[in-house]
Amino acid sequence: MSAILHVDTAASWRGGQNQVLLTASGMAGRGVASLVACRAGGALEARARGAGLDVRPLPFRGDLWPPAIWALARLLRRERPRALLLHDPHAVSAGLLAARLAGRTRSVAVRRVDFPLRSAFSRGKYAACARVIVVSRAIGAIVERGGIPPERLRLVYEGVPDRVARAGGREALARLGVPETAPVIGNVAALTDHKDHATLVDAMALLRHRLPEARLVIAGEGELRPVLERRVQEHGLSDRVVLAGFRRDLDSLLPAFSVFCLSSRLEGLGTSLLDAMAFGLPVVATAAGGIPEAVEDGVTGRVVPVRD
Repeated sequence: MSAILHVDTAASWRGGQNQVLLTASGMAGRGVASLVACRAGGALEARARGAGLDVRPLPFRGDLWPPAIWALARLLRRERPRALLLHDPHAVSAGLLAARLAGRTRSVAVRRVDFPLRSAFSRGKYAACARVIVVSRAIGAIVERGGIPPERLRLVYEGVPDRVARAGGREALARLGVPETAPVIGNVAALTDHKDHATLVDAMALLRHRLPEARLVIAGEGELRPVLERRVQEHGLSDRVVLAGFRRDLDSLLPAFSVFCLSSRLEGLGTSLLDAMAFGLPVVATAAGGIPEAVEDGVTGRVVPVRD
């Protein structure tokens, strides 16, 4: 039986790459042969190999990079997969072109972000796919507004595995300078604009007067780190806010938080919320994208307006 070829072009490790790993591993566990084509030297390559998956590193580099497209076309001719599962926007571009060069291969796109399909190019490439998997109803509505017929869409919510808390979370917080008795607001997200950490820091400035012992710990890295560091300093919160960087010990750190908060202004679904809920944490999140589909206000958490 021919395999499903998963294609992801990212260099870093974020929620989308974790979903590729979970999807490919889940398919393999159900007897569906899966290959993972990913960026050579990227974070997904090492983790997919560690999970025992069949990995094919390719020279991905942004959108429409010719060496990557040719390499993917050669892989398609050699492996003749049953279908291409294209996990990010650059993968959709490269996958469609490679499939055309190699002969027709059924292509399925996955849309995880709730950005509009603004350009004719973006709308055209998703329209060229046999199906588009959306991870929330909110994303489905956005993709429909981009001109993709609803009968071509399939809603498949993202998920996380059962979580088992590991010991050492309070010790990890102590190493970050968090007092043992302090209530901890936790956030796990890349330091990018649409995650809106700025509003989260502003909220912490208000909370300081009501709960001065509280600490905010943000686990994640990104291009906005210098901007956020300045904002923390301007609010006088250097002893209250910890930018913990990229963490590999989230199974220890997450359960040690008192509450989890996701401040995004744009969000496909918010798998970090699902991780927090799997650990039994109370969650607070914005009403961005598919978040209200994951968190029912007043029942499984609190949902607040974006940028409030």
